[in-house]
Amino acid sequence: MKKRVLAILMAASLTAALAGCGSSSSSGTTAAATTAATTAAAAETTAAETTTAAAGSGAETSAAESKAASGSVEKTPDVTPNADATKITIAVPDPEESYIGVAAKEFANRAMKYSNGTLDISVSGNGSLYGGDTAAGIKQLSAGSLKMLILATSVYASFEPGYNVISVPYMFDDQAQLLDYLNSDTGRELMGRMSSQGITTVGSWTRSFREITNSKLPITKPDDLKGVVLRVPNNSLYVEFFNACGAVTTPMNFSEVYNALQLHTLDGQENPVDVPYSNKFYEVQKYISFTDHMADAWLVGVNSKFFEGLTQEQQDAITKAAEEVQQWNVDYMDSENGTALQTLIDNGMEANELTDEAKQQFVDVSKSCYDKFKELIQDDDLFSATAKFTGRE
Repeated sequence: MKKRVLAILMAASLTAALAGCGSSSSSGTTAAATTAATTAAAAETTAAETTTAAAGSGAETSAAESKAASGSVEKTPDVTPNADATKITIAVPDPEESYIGVAAKEFANRAMKYSNGTLDISVSGNGSLYGGDTAAGIKQLSAGSLKMLILATSVYASFEPGYNVISVPYMFDDQAQLLDYLNSDTGRELMGRMSSQGITTVGSWTRSFREITNSKLPITKPDDLKGVVLRVPNNSLYVEFFNACGAVTTPMNFSEVYNALQLHTLDGQENPVDVPYSNKFYEVQKYISFTDHMADAWLVGVNSKFFEGLTQEQQDAITKAAEEVQQWNVDYMDSENGTALQTLIDNGMEANELTDEAKQQFVDVSKSCYDKFKELIQDDDLFSATAKFTGRE
């Protein structure tokens, strides 16, 4: 029985212990974890038990878990561009210190390096360049008032319905399978569809799977969502799925979410674990439930007309950097997830995972919505090709 919450906490605590010396899916556990040291004998608990997780001398972590705790992913040093370099600002929806903000910075430094200083690339966070309105951001990118924009495919689905296929709940097993899909013929064709709207996709990066946070109760099964007022993106697929689970869905721009949680207009939201971490949702949320209900991907977009006006060296630099950061981003997320979760718990949040039985209940809800999902995707061939790739057909 895999206990990701416990494994991450053990790895994170082990790192803290080492620093003091000088130097991810199915459990019904609710983890009211502390940083006090315990032994790894606490690893096995029942669905009703509370897990206190920290490292002891017997803590067992895999090489991957140890790396995840160490934060050892190497970053490209800052690059000084030439005085006459072409300036590009990359707009991202989250803070600059968020996962996507850091990945965008890594991309920028690599692209500047590969362009021999002829590109001067900076990152602007929190959606400030498009007023927090993601639809407006995509329109601005298409029109050319934004040169580069990184947004989730779930947001782009309002402009190209095919992107909804990535967000079909439980369509993908894990990030590795999602990454393989993005690099497949089907995935590449899908990610390039914004070209018809003047946007060139130079990169396709994965995100951590989405989890549910709320202020009411641990989510251990679909029925727990009944009556929970849950923020979802402005995407009908999310509305369909969570309505089917019994939640009261509220589509909302992300820039408005913190205040709504603080005022209790919302009970909860759903996002990858780094989002409540980087946006300090632990100030307004009590529970994080590792439902892993949806995949998502980052579309790294450049205005096509602007991109075509760059030199070949600059185009190649951007493309090469984006391709390299695809895997770098995966490694970075793995290295930071322990810190993100530990921070949430240290600030009072409780974490739980699903039992196999409960996860299957969520899967069954998703399958019951397949006909509606296909209507939203508007491409039966794409749905079938994706389901075949992931073994869901």
